Amino acid sequence: MTNALPHTMKSRLLALGLVCLASLASQGAGAQGVRTPGAAGVGVGRKPPPAAPAPQAPAAAASLAPRQADFIVAVVNSEPVTNHEVRLRLARLQRQVASQGGAQPPQELLAREALEQLILERAQIQLAREAGITVDDLAVDQAEQSVARQNEVTVPEMHRRLAADGIGREQFRQELRRQLTQQRLREREVDARVRVSDHEIDQYLREQGTGVDQAQVDLNLGHILVAVPEGASPAQVAERQARAQAAADKARAGGDFAALAREFSDAADAGAGGLMGLRPADRYPELFVQATQAVPVGGVAGPVRSGAGFHVLKVVDKTRSGMPATVVQSHARHILLRTGAQLSETAAAERLAEYRRRVQAGQADFADLAKEHSQDGSAKQGGDLGWSNPGSYVPEFEEAMNALKPGEISTPLVSRFGVHLIQLLERRETRLNPREQREMVRQMVRQKKIEEAYAVWAQELRGRAYVEYRDPPR
Repeated sequence: MTNALPHTMKSRLLALGLVCLASLASQGAGAQGVRTPGAAGVGVGRKPPPAAPAPQAPAAAASLAPRQADFIVAVVNSEPVTNHEVRLRLARLQRQVASQGGAQPPQELLAREALEQLILERAQIQLAREAGITVDDLAVDQAEQSVARQNEVTVPEMHRRLAADGIGREQFRQELRRQLTQQRLREREVDARVRVSDHEIDQYLREQGTGVDQAQVDLNLGHILVAVPEGASPAQVAERQARAQAAADKARAGGDFAALAREFSDAADAGAGGLMGLRPADRYPELFVQATQAVPVGGVAGPVRSGAGFHVLKVVDKTRSGMPATVVQSHARHILLRTGAQLSETAAAERLAEYRRRVQAGQADFADLAKEHSQDGSAKQGGDLGWSNPGSYVPEFEEAMNALKPGEISTPLVSRFGVHLIQLLERRETRLNPREQREMVRQMVRQKKIEEAYAVWAQELRGRAYVEYRDPPR
């Protein structure tokens, strides 16, 4: 296996719908005292003033309205965030909530979340700029096509639908470029530094056989936290416990959990209805797993006490995941051209497109071209990557490879390593041996560590940023 293509579990990019663009800067909020993997946090302990008045109109109106009386609401390391940007992001968040069928949280809460997303994005883009990270049009084109495929529409049809929601083509491409930039920054600053030891794999496997079989269960929990301040008196503790019990009683009586979360919860995820997201049980606090172990889907657990306060938990979804005994493996080869000051992504793609044309015309052999031109460790083997399990390659590479039939050659595609040309040789369904199962566990553990490391890194970056909040003009 080439070192140029490290393992990753799944794509964290381009989870964009046709009517709303997901922000990488906010991948779910953590409860007070409980860090959710991937959470960026809100203000890293700093509570901003309310954002500018929120728009009452739907998304299309917000994005198409004239930018009258625009003003600066925050400055991030000397770069402004405007009220217009907050209004657009707020409209996007409103569309997200509406598409999920939830009740709209208070606009002030969503506006604050919109502002904090923009602040963290500014800090990340600034760091990427300092690091010399750039994304050219070829990568954006590829991302655009990927989003269209995910939504099973053509690129023109996707833009038509986006336009109906007030999202123009250039605005959409700018969003893709920003997300790609953030992804490359994250890969450089976080992903590349995460390693998984054999000891961690052994520990994970041991945990499978004790208590809750965490590797076999995926959970999505609704969460209400009634926080108990440090040094609280017995009377205060009793009052907070009674409040949590009232929330639990209403939830068990069939009350709307999302509405109850916004009413009772002190957690940062309250505005999103308290949903913590579907993920393996071992990525939840052990207290939450134990409390919900015997609770069916739709059931409510708690209140349970932690150092942060009293928690009420609803089991929204619980599914068996487990380790597959068999998988469909792919055998592929590739040519990699690394990009930089001497070779742009566009120029590399043009060169690879010519190689593809020559192979398809019978004028050249793929393996010979790989030996001569590929800048990957697999070049000596004619670009042969051997047999691979699902999740072995970076998402862009894997998506392109999975779309091929045996014998087919992809169009040039961009990853963080450069530009690739892939030929799929064959596929097979095979039973995993112990060594391969262990490697899949390594991927799972690594992904968990990446998400945890990203949460810490994002909070630290946000904490280092100089942020000046500004009041709306009178």
